[in-house]
Amino acid sequence: MYDELSGEATIFDFDEIANLLLEQGQEASPAELHGCLCGLLAAGATPEPEAGLDALGQALDLVLHGELADQVMQLYGITAAALEDEEFDFHPLLADDDVDIAVRTAGLASWCRGFLGGFAHVAAGAEKAGSALSEDSSEILRDFAAITEAAIDEDDEEDESEGAYIELVEFVRFAALNVYMDSRTEAEQKDLPPRGSQPAH
Repeated sequence: MYDELSGEATIFDFDEIANLLLEQGQEASPAELHGCLCGLLAAGATPEPEAGLDALGQALDLVLHGELADQVMQLYGITAAALEDEEFDFHPLLADDDVDIAVRTAGLASWCRGFLGGFAHVAAGAEKAGSALSEDSSEILRDFAAITEAAIDEDDEEDESEGAYIELVEFVRFAALNVYMDSRTEAEQKDLPPRGSQPAH
């Protein structure tokens, strides 16, 4: 994950994080955790790892410790860098392609659920009186809410389901980037002197 950004990409193994969650008695999936971290960042949370871990715990009502907490903090930092990367080297943390398509689809739904939870946590705590989301970001959040209900149609051919899943993952990937860039643009316009350019959508 994020090979271009970190030589430590191998530490973010979906199955390993899933096992660590089980060991700590947590029902959340790695996908939901990563979605929440992305939602926090997209809503304007600080990229500081300890703050990210604390906000994640509050948003999903869980307490992580030990190796899992360390991995989540590292994942938060790498994710923050990926969202800023000009080459768009950001990808949702999802199960490998050899996992059953129904399980992967459920994981993508969990990722979107986590994103919405993280985003809502920051938005609820921010002093944004009178501040509204852009039309694009609002529509994306509605789309994510719809994706949380995603499931495989058993009548569909496997190739058709795979193709639909791939398209949905790509949509989610760039949609998350758009929400993140919208948030950063708003922050720059509110708090900083005008710059020569703004992040492209």
